[in-house]
Amino acid sequence: MNAKAFLDTNIFVYSFSGEPLKKEHAIDLYDEYSCCSSIQALNEFCNVCIKKLKLERSEIEKPIQEIRDVCQIGMVSLYTLYEALRLHSRYGYSYYDSLIISSALESGCRYLLSEDMADSQIIEEDLTVKNIFAEDKTP
Repeated sequence: MNAKAFLDTNIFVYSFSGEPLKKEHAIDLYDEYSCCSSIQALNEFCNVCIKKLKLERSEIEKPIQEIRDVCQIGMVSLYTLYEALRLHSRYGYSYYDSLIISSALESGCRYLLSEDMADSQIIEEDLTVKNIFAEDKTP
């Protein structure tokens, strides 16, 4: 069985973006790991699609369904929020990144795949941050 990995928003954005190398890397993750994420990451993905990619609602719904087909999506609870506040104080990440970390820990993930956090950092002795684009030399 593949290791369980939590996908941050940027993985979803690259899965559907026009940057070929990053898109290929991101799509390969769905087969390489047992993937999960949170409703927060999907909300952030929708926001990027609307504001940066200028997509219409109908163009966003299909990618959301494709993500749901390959990822377990967890809800953000009150416990997740309080844990995010604790993690924010301990690790110094932004609150929203801490909420992602909290969700990954709550989901029992071994890896957190994100371009926005410190590559190879171990959080709470259970979760390793991996930046799959760290070795990319794409401009």
